[in-house]
Amino acid sequence: MRVLTRAELNRSLLARNLLLERATLDPVSATEHLVGLQAQEPQEPYVGLFSRVADFDPAAASTLLESRELVRTLMMRRTIHLLSAADCLGLRALHQPMLEQRMRSVLRARLVGVDEEELRAAGTPLFEGDPRQLADAGRALADRWPNAAARDLGDALSSLVPLVQVPPRGLWRQAGPARNTTIATWLGRDAPTTTDTGEIDAEALVIRYLRAYGPAASADVRAWSGLARLPAAIKNLAPDLVTYRDERGRTLLDVPDGILPDPDTPAPSRFLPAFDNAVLGYDDRSRIIDDEHKGLSVAGARYLLVDGRVRGTWTTRTDDETTVLVISPLSGLTRAEAGDDVESEGHLLLGMLTDGVGEHRIEWAA
Repeated sequence: MRVLTRAELNRSLLARNLLLERATLDPVSATEHLVGLQAQEPQEPYVGLFSRVADFDPAAASTLLESRELVRTLMMRRTIHLLSAADCLGLRALHQPMLEQRMRSVLRARLVGVDEEELRAAGTPLFEGDPRQLADAGRALADRWPNAAARDLGDALSSLVPLVQVPPRGLWRQAGPARNTTIATWLGRDAPTTTDTGEIDAEALVIRYLRAYGPAASADVRAWSGLARLPAAIKNLAPDLVTYRDERGRTLLDVPDGILPDPDTPAPSRFLPAFDNAVLGYDDRSRIIDDEHKGLSVAGARYLLVDGRVRGTWTTRTDDETTVLVISPLSGLTRAEAGDDVESEGHLLLGMLTDGVGEHRIEWAA
């Protein structure tokens, strides 16, 4: 069995995740290719798309939330993702058991005496009218379950009821509360409750993951999706997949036509947003980040890729009317080693973040 080096896996990830070369895709198509972008920080997906899509216009992408072609909803790993409307509808049934199980693991001890089906039935109508925040829905039900905190009732409803967060939440350069309505109300049709209705099943999801993130181990697919019931799907797919091993001895799965670029292919510098799935989408993240730094994602660090690997973090601040991009090197990265490519890409990012208005500069932290 062919062994793929870490460098080969890195270039494959970059190519398939649209980070080796920006793609000429519209934001909906790019989002579908990536099977969503993690989006609990509302503005972060714009950076993720900017780093992957040629001639990306964040304002135009923002209008897709208003036209309901893109939506914000709980999905993989029970985290908010930016998804196409089609994927929101197609993926919900597959992820529903996981969403409920993860909700129980967090809230079971705090919702003693609360029947899930009764809560679902009582909570669903609350979101079918005007969009509302989860805690507001919880407060509306407080008299019925007085021993449960409103925030916990609302948190449970976020998994029990298929919801989307509505604008202005998530619009470009706008802020807004996390107000929710049902998928059916927002998109005009119910999300299927089972995967036997022609919607996206586990096998289709595995194939899509491999096309955007592979080659990968079954543990990587599980870490990315949060789904535990994948062995049967992978077994069914096995005759149509190719297999490799990584340098740690794990079996890697891949689609037969999966891209495997030359490991010496030059990789441009890229700025990734917080919680980007290029980093979070694996159980073993060593193809893109050193083990000593992988915990930074918990704090919502934004990553700088140099030669395809995480070599720094970044943030922005405003000094008077100047927007400053602050780069903090990791793994011994020096400004000289980073080269001009980092600053060129950084100025492009600043132009996007500021809509091309005002002064900006780059600063390297000590």
